[in-house]
Amino acid sequence: MTTIQVRVNEKTKASATRVLHKLGMDMSGAVNAFLQQIVLRKGIPFRLLTENGFTVEEEEEINRIADEAARGINVTKAMSGEEALAYLRSL
Repeated sequence: MTTIQVRVNEKTKASATRVLHKLGMDMSGAVNAFLQQIVLRKGIPFRLLTENGFTVEEEEEINRIADEAARGINVTKAMSGEEALAYLRSL
C-alpha cells in the first residue's frame, strides 16, 4: 500500500464525505474505486465538463459557430415559419 496526499477545498471535502457516508463508503474507498476505474477504462471514467455543462470540444465548437455568426458567416436570412418549415423539409 502507498499513501496519496491531495489538497481539496474544505467545503468540497465535507460535502463529498457526507455523500460517501450515505453510500457506506469512506474517502479512501472512494479514491481507490476512482483510481481503479481509471486503470480499467484507461482514462477518466466520466465526461469532463466545463462550468456550462459542455465538454471542452463542444464549447469550442459553440464559440466558433457563434463567432462565425457574428461575422455573418454560415447564416441565412430571417424566414417566416412557413419558409423555415419548407427549408427544413428540403434538407
